[in-house]
Amino acid sequence: MLLAISFFIFGSLLLFSVIFPILNFQLKYSSRFNPISSPLSAKFYNKSSSILGEVNTDYTQLNNWFTKNSNSKDIDSAPEHGNPSSYELSIPILKIENANVVVGGTDLKKSLIQYPQTALPGQIGNAVIFGHSVLPQFFNPKSYVTIFSTLFKLKQGDEIYATFDNIKYKYLVEEMFEILPTDLSILEQRFDGRYLTIVTCSPPGTYIRRLIIKAKIVDI
Repeated sequence: MLLAISFFIFGSLLLFSVIFPILNFQLKYSSRFNPISSPLSAKFYNKSSSILGEVNTDYTQLNNWFTKNSNSKDIDSAPEHGNPSSYELSIPILKIENANVVVGGTDLKKSLIQYPQTALPGQIGNAVIFGHSVLPQFFNPKSYVTIFSTLFKLKQGDEIYATFDNIKYKYLVEEMFEILPTDLSILEQRFDGRYLTIVTCSPPGTYIRRLIIKAKIVDI
């Protein structure tokens, strides 16, 4: 009987440790993020493309975030000739320092990944970076599997730094919102400024929605 009670208590605590962070996120943070409508016409992307949310898929592989009908060749594309294949990203308030960003990579266990054919840091347009997240209690800024688990704690005005080709660029967070997994508007290229977009799953540890952080470059 004592053993059964011990297992019950242990199981209950384990379940609570999983459910509580998600409920806490929903109650404390999610209300700050307003979903937006996709501003893009379907002509910009394959209509069958989407960013998925299936539980039995390995989402540490970026090409699994997209349907089989999407253009995986684009995901694996190398950067244009003459441009570095990687750079560094830092978010001081989250203690993320010099995280490696691979341009056109696929393995989110090894690095953050910039979606190919989006603007590079410092360029006019929108650099789009994907990163993995898990339950917040497992956050480790040195682990690429957990690196964006506390991304939801960012606020407007927080600083993000990208060091690209030996030049350090400073961005300030302007917007934070959630989108559905099928919304590809995050890949939009705006040419009225120099932007950085960070994408991870939301709530942390689930694949229900996508949390989007949009930042704009400022002078250092």
